[in-house]
Amino acid sequence: MTAGTSTPALADPLLVLREYRQLAPWNLRDLAAVSAAILDASAVRPINAAASPHPNERTIRFYVTKGLVAAPEGRGTAAVYSYRHLLQVLAIKLRQMEGGTLAAISKEMVELTGDVLERRVAAALGPGLPSPDRLPLTGKEAPPRGRVARALRTWRPQVDAPTEPDQLGATAWHRIPVARGLEIHVHDGHPLARRADRSGEIADAVRAAVSRLLATD
Repeated sequence: MTAGTSTPALADPLLVLREYRQLAPWNLRDLAAVSAAILDASAVRPINAAASPHPNERTIRFYVTKGLVAAPEGRGTAAVYSYRHLLQVLAIKLRQMEGGTLAAISKEMVELTGDVLERRVAAALGPGLPSPDRLPLTGKEAPPRGRVARALRTWRPQVDAPTEPDQLGATAWHRIPVARGLEIHVHDGHPLARRADRSGEIADAVRAAVSRLLATD
């Protein structure tokens, strides 16, 4: 690190995670969308090839029937899920990332208190966890509603139209969040814009490049 410069302090993952509590309760669709986006933004991938990296509605229902996730309040389309449900879903996927089986995870979940569960999830997600309003969602589900919709409006790379067309003949930019405090804007006329649906891969590549640059300071 060069003299006279300092690295901005990273936000505490636990405090960032607790911001999601303000969005609860969720319906099943939004719980699946939020948890999947958090895992994607934090670059979480299960090492178990049989485990899906992203939870979906069917997966969460399965977790509930197996007792891995607590039953929601209400039934059917009226069922709602709390912040603790989000923590449980994230914890399961994070343990799968470490190679844990569902049988082993089921035993662990019974013994975890709310505080311990929250801290474990925050520590596993680390500084890559974005705040709700910076969450880069990548799915194709129907858009969330209400408070969730407002917080997750940056789910997909947004396209912002400038006031005037530029020399490339395009009038839009793709906005791809990379990490907390860092994002890239890809012009609609750039070849990379054709891969905007692979924003996770783009973000991973940028993060790797930034890490190499910081290592040379």
